[in-house]
Amino acid sequence: MDRGDLLTFPPGFQWGVASSSYQIEGAVDEGGRGPSIWDTFCHTPGKIARGETGDIAADHYHRWEEDVRLLGELGVQVYRFSVAWPRVQPTGRGKVNGQGLDFYERLVDALIARNITPCLTLYHWDLPQPLQDAGGWPNRDTARYFADYAAIVAGRLGDRVTGWITHNEPWVAAFAGNFSGEHAPGIQDPVAAFQAAHHLLLSHGLAVEALRATCRRKPSIGLALNLNPVHPATDSQADLEAATRFDGVLNRWFLDPLYRGSYPEDMVRLFEPVLTPVREGDLKTISTPVEWLGINYYSHTVARHDPSFPLIEASQVQPTGREYSQMWEIYPEGMHEILTRVWNEYHPPYLVVTENGIPVADEPDLDGKARDPRRIAYLRDHIAQVHRAIADGVDVRGYYHWSPTDNFEWAHGYGKRFGLIYIDFSTQKRTVKDSGWWFKQVIEANGVEL
Repeated sequence: MDRGDLLTFPPGFQWGVASSSYQIEGAVDEGGRGPSIWDTFCHTPGKIARGETGDIAADHYHRWEEDVRLLGELGVQVYRFSVAWPRVQPTGRGKVNGQGLDFYERLVDALIARNITPCLTLYHWDLPQPLQDAGGWPNRDTARYFADYAAIVAGRLGDRVTGWITHNEPWVAAFAGNFSGEHAPGIQDPVAAFQAAHHLLLSHGLAVEALRATCRRKPSIGLALNLNPVHPATDSQADLEAATRFDGVLNRWFLDPLYRGSYPEDMVRLFEPVLTPVREGDLKTISTPVEWLGINYYSHTVARHDPSFPLIEASQVQPTGREYSQMWEIYPEGMHEILTRVWNEYHPPYLVVTENGIPVADEPDLDGKARDPRRIAYLRDHIAQVHRAIADGVDVRGYYHWSPTDNFEWAHGYGKRFGLIYIDFSTQKRTVKDSGWWFKQVIEANGVEL
C-alpha cells in the first residue's frame, strides 16, 4: 500500500465531501419549504453569534448547479448531502411538498451525470417546527413520522440513490439540543434529552425498515455518529472514572444499543433518575443490522472529575501546550484510535469516515488565491491515520471531508470556515482554496504524500 512517501489506499476507496441542508441551502421560505427548529432558534435573540441566520447560507438552493460543477472539477467521487425534512413535508407529517422533492431529484440527477455518487442523509438536525411544537424528539410519535418521511424520500429517489444515512450525530441532536440547549430547539432538560436520544435511535431502526421496503434499488444504509476517544486529564482514579463516564454518554450510549441491543449497564445505573423505561421491542428495532457505520471525527476529549456537572460529574479540559483550531484540539492520532476501537469492539460490516475537517481563518489574498496550509496539514495527518487503521486491518472504505464549501456553522454563524471552497457571503462568489486543489490530487493519486 506504500510507495515511498505516498500512502496509497485500497482500490475502490471512495473520496468524498459532506454537507447539510440548513448549513448551505438558504431559501428557507421558498419552494414550499416549512419552518424548521433551526429557523426558529436562529431568529431567537442571543442564540447565534452576531445574530446571524441560515436564511441565505451558501445559497445552494439557487446555486446548486455551480456547486455540482465545482465538485466535478475537484474530482469528488461521493457527495454526502442531507435532505431538509421541512422542504419535503412542511409540517413533518401528512402532505408532501412536491417542489421539495423536485429540488433533490435535480441535484441527484446532476451528480450522477458527473459520475459523482450521491450519499443521502435523511436527518441533519432541521426538524420541522410543527413537530417540535408537538413535543419534538422527546415525543415518541416523531420516530414514526420520521419513518414515514424516509419512505417518501425513498419513493422518489430510491431508484437512483443507493447510499443512505438515517441520522447525522444523534448525540448532538439529543444532548446539545435538549440538555445543554446550545443547539435548536434550545431545551435544557435531562429527561427530554434522554427521551430524544432513545427516539432518535428508534427512528433510525424504523427508517431502515422503511428504506428497505421502499427503495427500488437495494439500499446500502448506515448512520453517522460523532465519536471521540476520551482520555483522562490525569492518572488519578477520579479522572479515570470521569473519562469512563464521559465515554459512556458520548460514545457507548449510541454504539451499544446499535450493535449490542442494550444500553451500557453502568450508564443506565448512573442515569436512572432521568431515564424513561424502554418499551419491549425497541432495542431489537434499534439494533437492526445495517450495511455500514459512518464515523465523524474531529478531535478527542480530555475529561476530568468535576462534581459541578450533574449526573456524569465530568467535564472537558483543554490541555496547555497542544495545537488548536478555532474550535478544538488538533489530535490526528485519535482518528486511528476511534476507528480501531469501533472495529474491534463493535464489529460493524465496514466503516466510512463521514466527516473530518478543521475550522481555520482563511480568505483570498491580494492575488485572489485562498491559501490554507493549516487545513492541508490537518487533512494530511488525519488521512494518514485512516491509512494506518486500514493497515492494521480495519475495513475503512471511504473518507468524506467536511465540507465542500464554507457554510453556516450553527451557533457560531459564519465565523468558522470549514470549506475546500471559500465563499464570500456578501456576494456568494466561490473560490477554490489551496486545500481543494490539494484534495483533488489526493483523489487522483488514491493516496496522500507525507
